Amino acid sequence: QLLVDAGRRHPQLKLMEAFMYRHHPQWLRAQELVRSGAIGALRTIHSFFSYHNADAQNIRNMADIGGGGLMDIGCYNISLARFIFGSEPRRACGLVEYDPQFKTDRLASGMLDFGAGSATFTCSTQLAPFQRASIYGTTGSVTIEIPFNAPPDRPCKLWHQHAGGTAEIVFETCDQYTLQGDLFSLAVRNNTPVPTPIEDAVANMRVIEAVVHSAKTSRWIDL
Repeated sequence: QLLVDAGRRHPQLKLMEAFMYRHHPQWLRAQELVRSGAIGALRTIHSFFSYHNADAQNIRNMADIGGGGLMDIGCYNISLARFIFGSEPRRACGLVEYDPQFKTDRLASGMLDFGAGSATFTCSTQLAPFQRASIYGTTGSVTIEIPFNAPPDRPCKLWHQHAGGTAEIVFETCDQYTLQGDLFSLAVRNNTPVPTPIEDAVANMRVIEAVVHSAKTSRWIDL
């Protein structure tokens, strides 16, 4: 929020949330499929993101500086749900397990209530590496094979399941970080709005904090 406030005091500067995955063609296509009604009415999203890191010297395992799975990777699970629904959740609940040595969350699951649908997710810093995202509607679904760390050296793909079968959509090799940087550069050069304003980061953080608060109090947290 401090950064948002600073940006408002200096409107000539460009500030952008750096969730790189949103600029990959696979996510733009997924969003297009949902908005076009290709899976019917959007009802629920499920995503999973994990890796295994038990290094006490790694920044991700340092509680005093914001370590833990929710801050490192769970933020992506939450962000994608907000991105695809195109709105903010009304409330959130969570279940969080903390590492006894690091005091950081090592396994977290959450549910977000968007009113017209829901999103569930799990993230972990101490599980086998895996990631997947699935979007479900009343007449079809979209599953993204590598939703977050899309490889920059080989094609990516998603599957669109519908009444007529399942279509595999393959995307040409690209670097989502480069795409993000190019879009930011265009906003600076053309003095146009950035694709993802910094206010999005505040909204995402609000949901993360609600999931943590829910886990501590064993109840839904209104947003």
